[in-house]
Amino acid sequence: MSLASNTTVASVHPDAVLDALDPEQREVALALTGPVCVLAGAGTGKTRAITHRIAYGVRSGAYKPTSVLAVTFTARAAGEMRTRLRELGVVGVQARTFHAAALRQLGYFWPRVVGGAPPQILEHKASAVAEAARRIGVSVDRVAVRDLSSEVEWAKVSLVVAEDYVKAALADDRPAPSGYDHQTVARLLTAYEDVKTERGVIDFEDVLLMLADMLSSHPQVAEEVRSQYRHFVVDEYQDVSPLQQFLLDQWLGGRRELCVVGDPSQTIYSFTGATPHYLLDFTRTYPDAQVIRLVRDYRSTPQVVHLANEVLRRGRVAGALELRAQRPAGPPVSFTVYDDDEAEAAGIAARAGRLVADGVRPSEIAVLYRTNAQSEAFEAALADAGISYQVRGGERFFQRKDVRDAVVLLRGAARSADGDQPMPELVRDVLTSAGWSERPPAARGAARERWEAMNALVGLADDLARAGTDEQPATLATLVAELEERAAAQHAPTVEGVTLASLHAAKGLEWDAVFLAGMSEGLMPISLAETDQAVAEERRLLYVGVTRARVHLEVSYARSRNPGGRASRKRTRFLDGLWPDEPRGRTAGPGTRRRGQARQQLTGEADVELFDALREWRLSVARETDKPAYTILGDATLAEIAEVRPSSIAQLARINGIGPAKIDRYGATILALVADAGSP
Repeated sequence: MSLASNTTVASVHPDAVLDALDPEQREVALALTGPVCVLAGAGTGKTRAITHRIAYGVRSGAYKPTSVLAVTFTARAAGEMRTRLRELGVVGVQARTFHAAALRQLGYFWPRVVGGAPPQILEHKASAVAEAARRIGVSVDRVAVRDLSSEVEWAKVSLVVAEDYVKAALADDRPAPSGYDHQTVARLLTAYEDVKTERGVIDFEDVLLMLADMLSSHPQVAEEVRSQYRHFVVDEYQDVSPLQQFLLDQWLGGRRELCVVGDPSQTIYSFTGATPHYLLDFTRTYPDAQVIRLVRDYRSTPQVVHLANEVLRRGRVAGALELRAQRPAGPPVSFTVYDDDEAEAAGIAARAGRLVADGVRPSEIAVLYRTNAQSEAFEAALADAGISYQVRGGERFFQRKDVRDAVVLLRGAARSADGDQPMPELVRDVLTSAGWSERPPAARGAARERWEAMNALVGLADDLARAGTDEQPATLATLVAELEERAAAQHAPTVEGVTLASLHAAKGLEWDAVFLAGMSEGLMPISLAETDQAVAEERRLLYVGVTRARVHLEVSYARSRNPGGRASRKRTRFLDGLWPDEPRGRTAGPGTRRRGQARQQLTGEADVELFDALREWRLSVARETDKPAYTILGDATLAEIAEVRPSSIAQLARINGIGPAKIDRYGATILALVADAGSP
């Protein structure tokens, strides 16, 4: 049997692989025999360490490439691992998700063990769950079907059968979904399996379960797989479920050639059945395991790393690693309070626009939030500001019809391409017929999204052309092959727009600038987090959000949901003692407290003295007119003036909270205050 094709490795001295590694990463690369546990903090180069370990093992002769199986949790991560190994001159290593590896093996052995073709896979559980609910006499709507589908998935990845569900859910302190009782869910689990059997389909969890069962009950199959794969690497091991661990145990068959990599502080998927238990107890399972800690953070500035460490330290997170920043100092983390959600979205859009004006690419900016429902306000604000954006978690890039059509056109053009015309020009000619143009359309919405997708293909063509050589230039066929490989790995090219994403969807990604929005109680931690374990996971989720930022990090929340609403929200408890409430080194009398609270609006780029001067001016106007100070200009508006420091009426008019009437009344005075603040 051959589950992977044989290959040869470039004849480069093995030690050359180690040159680019720091001492701890080098230790990982040299740990060629298992068991090995790599505890890797955010931004510490874990992918570099484990891919170099595999490459060193292959080049030194310790591993055959086809004997290595590296598994991770997303197709994107698996694709990145394969790309890095290829760049290191190593091909033939199997780097796949758990499901992709299991599906490949199940498809190979099914005809021999069971006979015929494997069952069709149920892409979505909703229809089967809805039918199961109908059979047991339960009324469900769309939301209930979604929640029940998630519960079915949790039970299956947790290896909980219907007969044991009630006991297991109670032991896990797991509330029944959508208001149903546990007994009803147990009955639904049985009915769901019946529906699948009658339809002749299996779900994604069945793929892992059936392969694991096949390996445990058919020694010849197990021997064939185990003789093929002798060395295992598991990335993101803190997110392994009992089902995945069960399959991994069958692959290993009692052997010890296992290297696991993970970070208990980034466990954020417990609700899906993931557990850090296997990572935290690895040395109990393997008392002689080599444990290596990666704590040098190459991603984030010291300011970001400090906040990340403090979020964990104050929560006493089990197994937390204290990161050590390796980058030069950057701007301070900024903390801003807005009056309402609309003001927060507008403020963040304005800040993003200024970052772009300062040279930060839109694709290197992200707005992260706790729930998907929060994205709408940011979509509207960015659209109003004329800033391109993409919502992560929506339709996948290669599943878009316009992208599929464009790839078909490129594939056809590759067959008859003019060899004398540069590849990027050919691509532009082809995509012009698919709706691309040199300039983006003025229209928003679908038309703009279509152009952004086409432009991402143009950008990828340019990147490949630059990477080509005179001896081996990139061709249209090269681009098509790259697109096909990326489509298989769901590794989309970069779309040049600000990323909007939930904190969960941001896992594994990073940007130059990150806005953590909606950081108030009820959203962070979310109100549904009612147990200590759930709250602890919310803290880890915040840590993941903080560590996505390389340079710029801005944290904010809004006091009320709607403009003019009651200011009842409080900032997240996770930032108690970290949010700069008051100036340091002063006695906080009433006036100082009010000034300290107002300064919560300030970012690290604001002129504090100008802000105080603006507040003093506003107070004098309030006294003269016998009006509340906030009706003249709000603190958020004064903070933005202190940050932007406008020098003209036109610049002042672009600041949120200043309309034509207030410019007429106060514009000249404000500009004079700004000018005075800038004088020596």
